[in-house]
Amino acid sequence: MASLDRVKVLVLGDSGVGKSSLVHLLCQNQVLGNPSWTVGCSVDVRVHDYKEGTPEEKTYYIELWDVGGSVGSASSVKSTRAVFYNSVNGIILVHDLTNKKSSQNLYRWSMEALNRDLVLTRVLVTNGDYDREQFADNQMPLLVIGTKLDQIHETKRHEVLTRTAFLAEDFNAEEINLDCTNPRYLAAGSSNAVKISRFFDKVIEKRYFLRDSNQIPGFPDRKRFGGTLKSLHYD
Repeated sequence: MASLDRVKVLVLGDSGVGKSSLVHLLCQNQVLGNPSWTVGCSVDVRVHDYKEGTPEEKTYYIELWDVGGSVGSASSVKSTRAVFYNSVNGIILVHDLTNKKSSQNLYRWSMEALNRDLVLTRVLVTNGDYDREQFADNQMPLLVIGTKLDQIHETKRHEVLTRTAFLAEDFNAEEINLDCTNPRYLAAGSSNAVKISRFFDKVIEKRYFLRDSNQIPGFPDRKRFGGTLKSLHYD
């Protein structure tokens, strides 16, 4: 098992959106009982079967790097955080469905991680929309996940989900909305589980089967990272 190939996936989003709970659910298949603030970066691992059920099936490690902090942090903090962005193969963008600001900040998180040389204040236009051209050339596999679905009243869900639907379109990514305190949202065979599996397959393809893996450039390889490698969970 130690010889399995691996890919690295960043989990980005504002503090408090539920990234740690999401990662724990994905990797341990259980609810995180006592979530706490992530300082620096925490790493957990999921074991994923690429193209499960086909002749091409192969097992890989999926490293999920839960990056802490705020997108509005000082430049010194961002510089320190940048080390976690080395050799990334995919990005999960997490936002709180009850917090509109956390949704808007996903654009800033993605540009920070992708090392784009952009003036962030020029991306946001007066009506609240973002210039999609900023992301038109991105080939990095992305997945958008909205959390705290349980905290939205049934009568408001359509309105909220309609408002946030543009995120997936802008990022050319699939979208999942869930409650991290309820494992049924990622139950085997569910549409969400299929989307997760499809995203991990895409990440693996970009890393191992395409000539241009499009990893994030700009930082030297590092064999060590901040965080704790926890026990493994099989799909």
